Amino acid sequence: MDSHPAHMLQLTFIGILIHVVIEIALIIRVMTHPHRDPASRIAWVTVILALPILGMLAYVLLGEASIGRRRVARVQEVLAAMPALADVKPGQMTNAQAQVPERYGHLFRVGQSISGFPVMGGNVAQLMEDSNATIDAMIADIDAASDHVHLLFYIWLPDHNGMKMVEALKRAALRGVTCRAMADDLGSRTMIRSPHWRAMQEAGVHVARALPIGNPLLRPLHGRIDLRNHRKILVIDGRITYCGSQNCADPEFLVKAKFAPWVDAVMRFEGPVVRQNQHLFAGDWMSYAQEDIHSVLEPFIDAPHAGFPAQVVGTGPTVRYSAMPEMFESLFHAARHELTISTPYFVPDESMHNALCAAAWRGVKTTIIFPARNDSWIVAGASRSYYGDLLRAGVEIHEYRGGLLHTKSLTLDGEMTLIGSANMDRRSFDLNYENNILFYAPDLTRAVRDRQQRYLAQSQPVTSDMVASWSLGKRLWNNTLAMLGPVL
Repeated sequence: MDSHPAHMLQLTFIGILIHVVIEIALIIRVMTHPHRDPASRIAWVTVILALPILGMLAYVLLGEASIGRRRVARVQEVLAAMPALADVKPGQMTNAQAQVPERYGHLFRVGQSISGFPVMGGNVAQLMEDSNATIDAMIADIDAASDHVHLLFYIWLPDHNGMKMVEALKRAALRGVTCRAMADDLGSRTMIRSPHWRAMQEAGVHVARALPIGNPLLRPLHGRIDLRNHRKILVIDGRITYCGSQNCADPEFLVKAKFAPWVDAVMRFEGPVVRQNQHLFAGDWMSYAQEDIHSVLEPFIDAPHAGFPAQVVGTGPTVRYSAMPEMFESLFHAARHELTISTPYFVPDESMHNALCAAAWRGVKTTIIFPARNDSWIVAGASRSYYGDLLRAGVEIHEYRGGLLHTKSLTLDGEMTLIGSANMDRRSFDLNYENNILFYAPDLTRAVRDRQQRYLAQSQPVTSDMVASWSLGKRLWNNTLAMLGPVL
C-alpha cells in the first residue's frame, strides 16, 4: 500500500535532482561564456535562480548572442575569401589621401580595427532634407543606374515609399541593370511575404533574406531569433552610397502609427567610402544568397574629388565583441569642447555610461536628445534610469516632441560626425549587424549640427527637479528595467 507514495517521492527527488543539475550546468555556462561582462553574468544567474524553469528557458532562448554554428561558419568563410580593398584609380591617389588632424587619428584607427577599412579622403556628401526626400533621391539615383543597384534594409514596408522602391528596382532590372535587394527576414517580413517580393523576382531583381527565421519553433535550436541585420545600405554603380537611420518606409510608419512620424537622418556619399559600404553589402549578400559577387569589388576605387576623409564602421555578432561601444566611448573621450548626440534607444554598458558622464565632468558641453515617446516601453524605462547620473555630471538631456526621433547621430567639437544605423543600446552592441560612417568634415558636420539644433528646438529639456519628482514606483520600475538590460 505504501509503494505508490514511495515511488512518487522517488520520482520527485529525481526530478529535483535533474532540475538542479541543469540549473548548475547553465550557471556554469553563464560564468564561463566568453565576452560577457560581469553585470550580464550577475543578471543571468539571478534570473536562472529566481525563475527556476522560466529563467532556464529564457537563457536557452536568449542567453547567448549566436546566429548558429552553420551561419557563423558561412559568414567566416565568406569574409575570409573577401578580396582586400582595391587600389585607387591611377592619378587619383592624391584625392584619396586622408588629411586627418593628429587629435582625431586614433578614432579612425579604432574604426579600422573593427572593420579593417582605412580612413580614405576624396569623399563628398549631402545630408538629405527628410525621409521622403531621401527616398526620392534614392529613386532618382536608381533610375539613373547603368550597371548595378545593391540594397539592404532592416525594415522594408509595402507602403507608399516602400512601393516606390519596389517599382524603381523593377524598372532598373527590366532595362538590364543588375539589382540585388536584401531585407531582414524579421524586420521586413511584411514585404517578403507579400506579392511584391515575387513580382520583383519576376522582373529580374535578385532578392535575398538576411538571417532567415524558418520554423519559429525550431529556430532557437539554430541561434537566437532576435539577432537581426539592422543595416541600411544602398550602393549604386559603385559610385553612390547612402548611410543613415532610415528604413524603407513612410515616415508615418503605419505598423507603429501612434508614435509617428519617424524622424530620420540620411546622407548621400560619393567617393572611396562607397567601396567600403559595397564590401559590407557583398559580405552580407554572399553569406545568404550563395552568389559570388567578388567582381564588383575588383575595379579601381574611384576618387574623382578632393573631398573629406571618411570610413565605414560595420559591426555585428560575428565582429569583434564590444566593437560598437568602443567606438562610441572613443568619441566621448576625444571630445574637448562639444558633444551632441541623438539616439532613440539608450541602454549603455557601465563603461560607456561613465565615459559619457566623464565628458561632461571635464567641461565638455554634452547634449543628448531622446524621443519623448518611445516605441519600446522597456527601453524608455531603462533609458530614464540613467537620467539622474547624467544630469548630475552636467549632461543636458532633451526629449523630442515632434514624433519618434529615430536619428542616430553624434557630432564632436563641430568637426567630426558619426552617422548610421547603430543605437546606443545593448541590442546594437551585441545582437544587431550595424553600419555607420565616421568622417572629419567641419562644413558637413555643421549641417548635421544644424539638424540636431532643429531637433532641440522641438524638444523639452529634462531637469534634475523633474527627475527628483518621479514617484518611488516609477524610479523602481526604471531601475529594474535597467538592471535587466543585460538580459533584455
